[in-house]
Amino acid sequence: MRYPRRSILALGALLPLSIMSADVAATQPDPASCPSILQHRFDRLQDEQPQDLCQYAGRVVLVVNTASYCGFTQQYKGLEALYRRYRDRGLVVLGFPSNDFGQQEPGSNQQIAEFCENTFGVQFPMFAKSHVIGPQANPLFKQLAERTGTTPKWNFYKYLISRDGRTVLAYSSLTAPDSGSLRRDIERLLGS
Repeated sequence: MRYPRRSILALGALLPLSIMSADVAATQPDPASCPSILQHRFDRLQDEQPQDLCQYAGRVVLVVNTASYCGFTQQYKGLEALYRRYRDRGLVVLGFPSNDFGQQEPGSNQQIAEFCENTFGVQFPMFAKSHVIGPQANPLFKQLAERTGTTPKWNFYKYLISRDGRTVLAYSSLTAPDSGSLRRDIERLLGS
């Protein structure tokens, strides 16, 4: 059976579009499998493009409010080490810069991104500067506070979320990323 050449060319032109559509559909988060605690979108720090947190569903998530000019800023190094150590097992660290405590994050998103990358080599996902306490707190931090009964008390407060989003643990700024208690909880949640 012979097909007209135009039909074959038209079909050939549509084939890449159908493949691209399948790829795009495969990368879209499925809201049904996304825990409610991750059903948020935030702008990325480096380019202010929106990013859906549902892409982290099924992973253990460590959420940290950060600041560039704080006594705890050196924790970036430990957070990056945690991320590199456990990311292949399912951990992701999410950084949320905030100027809520002591005005210790005064820079623009671009300045913060450059500082994090150039000073600490931060590769874990970072999001645009936002409030993490009070009535203007971003919706994720409001939800984390509701779930744990505690809001961040200072920069580098940490929340650890289980793969299914049911368990949320809170850690003070004094809890270093390499502390035994945090690492044990990460190991436990990665194993579940």
